[in-house]
Amino acid sequence: MFTGHILSKVRGNICPDTFIINFFREIMPNRIREIPYNYTSFSDREIVIRFLGSDAWDILQKLRDQRKTGRSAKMLFEVLGDMWVISRNPFIQDDLVENRKRWDSLSHALYHRLDQVRERAEENYNTLALELEVKTRNAVVEFERNLLSIDKRRRGVIRRLSKATKKHNIKFDGLSRVSHVTDATDWRVEYPLAVATPDSEEEMAAVVAASIELGLTVIPRGGGTGYTGGAIPLTADSIVVNTEKLEGLGKVVYRTLPDREGEVATVRAEAGVVTRRVSDLAERSGLVFAVDPTSQDASTIGGNVAMNAGGKKAVMWGTTLDNLVSWRMVTPDAKWMEVERLNHNLGKIHDVETAKFRVTQYQADGKTSIGEPEYLTIPAHELRKSGLGKDVTNKFLGGLPGIQKEGCDGLITSAVFVLHRMSDFTRTVCLEFFGNDLSKAVPAIVETKDILDNNPNVLLAGMEHLDERYVRAVGYTTKAPRSVLPKMVLMIDVAGDDEDAVAAACSEIVRLANARDGEGFIAVSPEARKRFWADRSRTAAIAKHTNAFKINEDVVIPLDRLSEYNDGIERINIVQSTRNKLKMAEAACTYLSNQPKELKKHKKDLEESAENDAIMQSKIDAACKHIYQVRERWEDILGNMDTLAAEKMNLLSEKAQANLVENDILFNVLQRRDVRISYREEVEKPLKELFQGESLSALRAKLDEIHTDHRSSRLFAATHMHAGDGNVHTNIPVNSNDYDMMHEAELIVDDVMALAEKLGGVISGEHGIGLTKMQYLDQPTIDAFAKYKQLVDPNGHFNAGKLLAGSGLDKAYTPSLRLLQQEALILEASDLNEINNDIKDCLRCGKCKPECTTHVPRANLLYSPRDKILATGLIMEAFLYEEQTRRGVSVRHFEEMNDIADHCTVCHRCLNPCPVNIDFGDVTIKLREVLKNQRKRHFNVGTWSAMAYLNAKDPLTIKILHKGMIQWGAKGQRFAHSLGKKLGLLGSKKKRPMPTTGKTPIREQVVHFMKKPMPAGLPSKTTRAMLGVEDNKMIPVIRDVTKVNDDSDAVFYFPGCGSERLFSQVGLATLAMLYEVGAETVLPPGYLCCGYPQASNGDTAKAQVITTENQVLFHRLANTLNYMDIKTVIVSCGTCMDQLLKYQFEKIFPGCRLLDIHEYLMEKGVKMEGVDGVQYLYHEPCHTPMKTYESTSVAATLLGQEVTLNDRCCGEAGSFATARPDIATQVRFRKEEEITQGIQLLSGEEKAVKGNVKMLTSCPACVQGLSRYAEDTGIETDYIVVEVANHILGENWQPKFIEAVKNGGIERVLL
Repeated sequence: MFTGHILSKVRGNICPDTFIINFFREIMPNRIREIPYNYTSFSDREIVIRFLGSDAWDILQKLRDQRKTGRSAKMLFEVLGDMWVISRNPFIQDDLVENRKRWDSLSHALYHRLDQVRERAEENYNTLALELEVKTRNAVVEFERNLLSIDKRRRGVIRRLSKATKKHNIKFDGLSRVSHVTDATDWRVEYPLAVATPDSEEEMAAVVAASIELGLTVIPRGGGTGYTGGAIPLTADSIVVNTEKLEGLGKVVYRTLPDREGEVATVRAEAGVVTRRVSDLAERSGLVFAVDPTSQDASTIGGNVAMNAGGKKAVMWGTTLDNLVSWRMVTPDAKWMEVERLNHNLGKIHDVETAKFRVTQYQADGKTSIGEPEYLTIPAHELRKSGLGKDVTNKFLGGLPGIQKEGCDGLITSAVFVLHRMSDFTRTVCLEFFGNDLSKAVPAIVETKDILDNNPNVLLAGMEHLDERYVRAVGYTTKAPRSVLPKMVLMIDVAGDDEDAVAAACSEIVRLANARDGEGFIAVSPEARKRFWADRSRTAAIAKHTNAFKINEDVVIPLDRLSEYNDGIERINIVQSTRNKLKMAEAACTYLSNQPKELKKHKKDLEESAENDAIMQSKIDAACKHIYQVRERWEDILGNMDTLAAEKMNLLSEKAQANLVENDILFNVLQRRDVRISYREEVEKPLKELFQGESLSALRAKLDEIHTDHRSSRLFAATHMHAGDGNVHTNIPVNSNDYDMMHEAELIVDDVMALAEKLGGVISGEHGIGLTKMQYLDQPTIDAFAKYKQLVDPNGHFNAGKLLAGSGLDKAYTPSLRLLQQEALILEASDLNEINNDIKDCLRCGKCKPECTTHVPRANLLYSPRDKILATGLIMEAFLYEEQTRRGVSVRHFEEMNDIADHCTVCHRCLNPCPVNIDFGDVTIKLREVLKNQRKRHFNVGTWSAMAYLNAKDPLTIKILHKGMIQWGAKGQRFAHSLGKKLGLLGSKKKRPMPTTGKTPIREQVVHFMKKPMPAGLPSKTTRAMLGVEDNKMIPVIRDVTKVNDDSDAVFYFPGCGSERLFSQVGLATLAMLYEVGAETVLPPGYLCCGYPQASNGDTAKAQVITTENQVLFHRLANTLNYMDIKTVIVSCGTCMDQLLKYQFEKIFPGCRLLDIHEYLMEKGVKMEGVDGVQYLYHEPCHTPMKTYESTSVAATLLGQEVTLNDRCCGEAGSFATARPDIATQVRFRKEEEITQGIQLLSGEEKAVKGNVKMLTSCPACVQGLSRYAEDTGIETDYIVVEVANHILGENWQPKFIEAVKNGGIERVLL
C-alpha cells in the first residue's frame, strides 16, 4: 500500500536495487505494518507467522540482514496483505466465493507476484528467498483451497442442520458472522463457519448433535457482552449457537426446594432472556433478582450461568452460583443434563461448609433419564477462595457442570433462580470525595461496610465505586455545589424494614464521609435513586478516547487491602504519565533541534538572513536547555519514588515541603499531588512564551501537534469497583493501532495481576478467564480444568481449545478503525470517513439491543446497532481494499450496505442507552446518502410514492395524489388484505416472521404489504382543503373573535404532512382546540413539509433545500405579522418537532419556544372528566413530540384518568412500512405482543371488547400503524387531541368548527 506510493514518488534516478536495499534497511526495521490492507493490531511479524510460520519470519530477517530483500519482499507482502484482509472480512470472502471471475482475477495476481519472486530468486541463486517463496506459495494454495471449499461446506451444513432446525436459522451472511466473531472485547481469532439461531430450547440438542457430526466445535453465545473472549471462536471449524431466541420467562412461582422446608420464590428463565427482564419481573412482584452485572441490559441468562456473573447485589446475596436452584444444559454427547442445588441456604454458597448438587442425565429427547442421578458434594473452599466475596478463577469448581465453565462443557438452555424478599425501605447514598489525598477516601469503603455489617437493623444492598477517570468518562454530574469533579464517588444502597434505622444509617455514612473531605447525598424516592445509579451503566465509556478498545481486568482484593491496591494502581499511573511526558518533551526537543521548516514560514516580502537565523538558533538552544533541565528533574523523581522525600527536598516546592508527613516517600507526595509533573506548565507554557509572535504561530501549532500525538498514546489504569466485595474492574484504554502502546499495556496487566496475587486476591471476580487471562492462571488450576475437560469433552465438541494451555491472546487481533480512518483520508473518501467517525467509538457493549426496533430475535430480526456497526466497519474496509486493488468495488457490497440501511427505522432509540452517544439512526441516514450519491440505493416504489406526495406543494397535485394514494390506495390495500385472508395467502399470524436478510422476493413483499389492513374511513380532504386555506400567498390566522383579547396567545402552528395531508382530522382537532382556548393561530401559507422525511431517506440535499426555503418563508411571515407577538410554535408530529428544532425559531420569533399541542393544552388547563368504561393505553412515538413534559403525565392530565404506557415501534415509521413491508411485519410481531399484554393488564382479556381499552398516540403516522392492529387485537386507535376534541367539543365538532371558521374565523393576510 504505502510502499507502492513511495516507490513511484521518490525513486527518481536512483538505481532500483540500491533504492530497495536502502529503503528496507532504513525504513522497514522501524515500521511494523508494511503489509498492505492491514487495519488491525497485528504487526507484519504476526501476519507472517500466522500464514507462513515463525521460521519464515526468521528467513525474512536474515534476508534483510544480507540486504537481499526489496521488490520481492514488497510482492510477498502484497500477497500476504490480500490473504490477510480476505481472511478477516466475510463480505470480501462471500463476494469471491460467489463471483468466480473476481477470484480468478485475484488468484492470477497472487500467483503472478509469486512467479516474479521465484524468477528473481533463481536469477540471484538466493536459496533463502526461494524457501520463502515456496512457503508463501503453499500458503496461497491452502488459502485458495479453503476459500473455494466454503460453498460446498456451507451446503453440507445446511443439509445436516436443517434436519435439526429451520433452514433460515442457519446463517452464513457477513453480518451474522462478524457479529459472532467477537464479544465486547473486540478480540478476534477466527470467523465461525456458520451461526445457528434455533427457535426453541427443545431444538438445542439436535443442533449440537448435527454440529458434532459435521466436525464443528460449538460455541454457545448469548448477548455477546463478555470481557474476556469466552465466546470467541478459536478455529474456523466452528459454529456459534446463538441462544437469543430462547426468551421464555416464567412467572414467579413459590415452590419447595429439595431438602429444604418452606416455600421459596423462584423464577425460570431460558438462556436468551436478557438479565434486566428478570430483575424487572422480580421487582414488579416485590422481590429482588440478585444477578445484576453492569451489562444486565444486554447480557443473557445463559451467559450469566456460564460465566457465574455477579454485580452490585452480590455483596448481599452472592453471584449467579449462589442464587441458582437448577439449570439445564446440552452435554458434549448431545444429550441433556439437569443440575439441582440441594439444601439451598438462600445466601452466599461459601457460608455453608459444603454445597450439594444432584446431576441427572437425559437422552436426546430431554425426558428419558439415563441411569441414576449423581450427587456432588463440594467443600466451600473449592467454590470460592476463602475470605473473598467473588472468585471465578477456578474453572474446575469441584467438577460442577455448566456453571463458570464459559461454554466449554456444554450449552446452558435454561435456569431456575431463587428470588429474595425486597426490604420495605431502601435508600441510596452518594458520597463524593474531593481531596487530593485518596489514602483518606479509599478506607471509607471498608469503614462503611463495617458500620452496616455491624448494624442488625439494616443491610448493605450494593456499593459501587468510580475513580476520577471514570467520573470524567461517564460524564458525571457533581451533586455537591463545587466547580470541580470529585476524585472518587461511592454509591451505596442501604436497605431494611425499619425506615428510621435505614435513615439513621445513611446519615451516619454521610457524617463519616464528611470527616474524609467528602460530601454525601441521600436519595429516598425511586426516581431519585434511579438517577443516582444511572452513571453506573455508562462505565464502558472509559475507552471512548481510544476508539473503544480497552484491556479490561477484574480482580478481587481482600477488603482490608483495597488501599494498598489503590496505591499500586496510582503508582502505575504516575509512572505511565511521567514516561509519556518524558517522551513528549524529548520529541519537542528533537523537533526543535532539526531545523524546523516552520521557522522558514514568513511573509513573502521578508527574506532569510544570517541575523534572523542566529536569533532563532539562540531560541532553540534556550528551549532545548530548558527541556533538558525539566526532563532531568522528572527522571530524578521517577527514579526515586521510593526514596524518603526528606532526602529529595530539591525536588519539592515550598508547599510540598510544608505538607510533608513523617516517613513520606516521593510516591506519597506525588499521590497527594503536592508535587505535580505537568508538561503544559513546565514545558509547553515556557516554550510558547519563548516562541511567541505571529511569525512563529506555525511552530507553536507544531508543538501542539506533538503534544496531542504523544498524549493519545498515554496509558493509564482506571478503576471502578463492586466495592462491597472487593471486586475491582481495572481498565486500560489502548489504541489498537499503536503497537508499542499495546505491548506496554500488557506489561501493566502483568503488574496488576502480580499486585492482586501479592495482596491475597484472585485474577477474576466475574468476567471469567476466556482468552485474556489464561497466561495468569497457575498450573494446578489449568491442569484441574484440563483433566475435567478431557473427562467430559475429550474431542473438543464445545469451545475447542478454550481454557486450555496455549489458548491465550497470541493469535488474537483487534481491528483498528484509526488505521481505517487514515486510509479513508488517503483515498479522500469523505463520506466513508464521516461514517467511520460516527461508529469508531462503539464499545460493543450491546446496551442498544433491548431498545432497538430492529432487534427482535423471536421475530428473526437480528439487526442491532452493535451488529450493524461491526458490519459497517468491514463493508467500508471492503470498499477501501477494492478501490486500492483497482479491481473495482463489488456491487455486492452496495447490496450489503443497502441491507443495513433498510434495517433501521431511524427511531434514534439506540442513542439514550449508548455510553458513548452513538446514534445509529444518524449513521443510517448517512449510509443512505452514500448509496444515493453513488446511485446504488435500491429503488422502492413505496418510498418514491411517499416522497412524491410529501414533496408536492400544488393543491391540485396534492388533491389528485390524495385521492389516488390515500383514498383509493388504502381501499385497494384493504380489499387485497380481505381477499388474501380468504384465500389463505397471509399465513398464520402467530407464526414467527421469516428473516429479511438480503432481497425479499416481490411476491413476499406484496403478501407482507397486505398482512395488516390500513385504517378505513380516512378523510377525503386535507385540513387546508376543508378550511379553504390552500393559497400559498396568503397567511391564514384562525381565531374565535368572541374569545380573543389583548391577553390572548398568538401561536404559530406547523401542521406537517401527517396532520394535514394524511390524517387531516389531527390538524383539524389541533386547530379546533386552539380555537377553543382562545389562541390566535397562524398557519404557514400553503402546503409545506418540514424536510425530515427527505433527510431520513438519505436525500440530505433536498432536505436542506426544504429547510432553507421554509426558514426564509417563516422570516417573511414574521416580518409580515410583526404586530403579533408569537411566543409559541406548536407542532402535532414528532418528526416535525425534531426537524423544526434545527430551524432556529428563536431568531424568527424572538423569545419563542417549540411545544407539542398536548403540552400546550395541558398548560391551558384543558382536561376531560375521564370516560366511564374505557381504559387507555398510550403509545409513545419513536419520535416523541413532547420534549418539555413527561408524555404519559401529559396524556393522563388531558384525559382526566391514568394511562398505561405501551412500548415499542408500531411498525409504520413514516414510509418504512410501505418501503419494506417484510421488515415491518417483523417489527409488528413484537408490537402486537405488547398491545396484547397491555390489554390483558387493563382488562384481563386478550382482546379489547367494544372499546373497553383504547390506544392513543401523539403521532399521525402511528395512528395509521396502530390502526392496523384493530382486526387482531380489537383495539381502536386515535390521536390524543382528537379524543380530547371528541369529548370536550362534542359530537359533530368537525363540521361545526369548519362552519364557524369559514364564517369570520379566518383572517387572510397577504404575504
